[in-house]
Amino acid sequence: MIETVAEIVAAHRDGTMTPAQTVARSFQRIRDHGDPAVFISLREEKEALAEAAALTGKNAAHLPLYGVPVAVKDNIDVLGMPTTAACPAFSYMPAHDATAVARLREAGAIIIGKTNLDQFATGLVGVRSPYGIPRNPVRDDLIPGGSSSGSAVAVSAGLVPLALGTDTAGSGRVPAMLNNIVGLKPSLGLLSTAGLVPACRTLDCISVFTLTVDDAVTALKVMAGLDGADPFSRDRPLAEMADVPAKLRLGIPRKGQLIFFGDRQSEQLYAEAIERWAGLGATLVEFDLEPFYETARLLYEGPWVAERYLVIRDLLASSPDAIHPVTREITTAGARLTAAETFAALYRLQTLRRIAERAFASMDAIVVPTAPTVYSTAQVLANPIELNSRLGTYTNFVNLLDLCGLALPSAMRSDGAPFGITLLAPAGRDALLASIGRVFHADTKLPIGAKALPQSPLVSLPPPSSEDIPIAVVGAHLSGMALNGEFHALGGRLIEEATTAPDYRLYALDATPPKPGMLRVEAGAGSSIKLELWALSSASFGKLVAAIPPPLSIGTIRLSDGREVKGFIVEAAAIDGARDISAFGGWRAFVAETAAA
Repeated sequence: MIETVAEIVAAHRDGTMTPAQTVARSFQRIRDHGDPAVFISLREEKEALAEAAALTGKNAAHLPLYGVPVAVKDNIDVLGMPTTAACPAFSYMPAHDATAVARLREAGAIIIGKTNLDQFATGLVGVRSPYGIPRNPVRDDLIPGGSSSGSAVAVSAGLVPLALGTDTAGSGRVPAMLNNIVGLKPSLGLLSTAGLVPACRTLDCISVFTLTVDDAVTALKVMAGLDGADPFSRDRPLAEMADVPAKLRLGIPRKGQLIFFGDRQSEQLYAEAIERWAGLGATLVEFDLEPFYETARLLYEGPWVAERYLVIRDLLASSPDAIHPVTREITTAGARLTAAETFAALYRLQTLRRIAERAFASMDAIVVPTAPTVYSTAQVLANPIELNSRLGTYTNFVNLLDLCGLALPSAMRSDGAPFGITLLAPAGRDALLASIGRVFHADTKLPIGAKALPQSPLVSLPPPSSEDIPIAVVGAHLSGMALNGEFHALGGRLIEEATTAPDYRLYALDATPPKPGMLRVEAGAGSSIKLELWALSSASFGKLVAAIPPPLSIGTIRLSDGREVKGFIVEAAAIDGARDISAFGGWRAFVAETAAA
């Protein structure tokens, strides 16, 4: 069956199906599915079919989403369709597409309709909408998850192969788990939020739901890029996916720190997922999850609730009954927060961010359950706030710490509910998460979505270019260290670990983030320093060199086996007063001992 984005685009290009046939199939499936709570509004079918038919005159090879039907969460603007944020009294007609939607259309996508959500994107459950509760197609008594409920259900049920959600506290990840699909939460600012009704404007991002990781990355690449219309947009280069790093370090919480609220099945399935990662060659590194939990508590116990209040304060004042009672209860608390409380929370968050940075110094990514357990609709309606809060255990801290995330199906429980894990890493490592996540998902051999479709074999990634330039990395750019994301953003790939000839001294520089400087001395008069060799394309190498701040620069480094490669060195004048840490044999050992102390 032709179901994934990749399969649909291939079928359109080779003439097996036409875009119009695929769009008509989506509309028929929506009718056959028979759940009016999935979509808040649908386009006129004739209009969508005409747009699909018009694609036949364009160059399909230049359209990565050629004729792909797409659903859009109804807090994202689509020209010609009302934006409601699941609140009829708030509804308005946008003057143009959201930037992300416009970029999807430019890539050949056909917008089908606007999907349901927890009102104003406040909730992880999918039951807080006047437009009804979308039926979970995997197990119909379960909640669909939120706030991006309709988008996740639409992909899982096969109504569309691609849907946009949003993610502030987990809305692009929890529904992915509950519907047995992939949920990609990009780095903040990678996708423009122009045309998005904000929940917490400083934390919001547009997310992607698909059946496979490769499909999610295809959509991400189409939408990514700086946007002058969004002051929170960032110029974040998006690397290509690559093979799994040879020395992949994955963080797992210390024993006893994970919370499952008594759900033994989830606990066991997480343990099995970790065993799977080990079987795939990952080195597992324990880390302290408590600072992440503390960060999560800030989201609803701290001043960020005031951001939600700002969005709807006028409506709260004029028509409070127009707002869902649970949403109203949560957001009105934002009106009582003081400036002093806000700054105190911001100061604490900055400390927690530094703690997280140090934790990631020894890890490429971390692996957590997407949610600790699952709940039925009846359970959530009986206890709406507490159970919603539990579902955010492993999601609420992510955007506060500026992490990117990828939610993946991991297993099916014996009771028929899905279980999933999420990969998290510092901003800029989106391609790394996709590269390793696609391999994990394939290794599970799980059927995809609610229709239990078999996974297609992984498409081989393009081989690395023979023109790649090796570069020696000795400090903050090492795997798992604070600046390693820059290499992933430039499309870098790890070649090997190595050591220098005993001709170098390593110094701890006074810099933020912490970094060392390596100085060449007389042959044999120094130490052998551990390093990593990374490969960059010539263009990426040029970008890296141009961005290196003094006193660091790129020079020629001699390795212990006699090879000479380009790598990071430091100006001699910069080491005055700096601590000589050569005895540690490398930056990673120094960082580990400092952290332990």
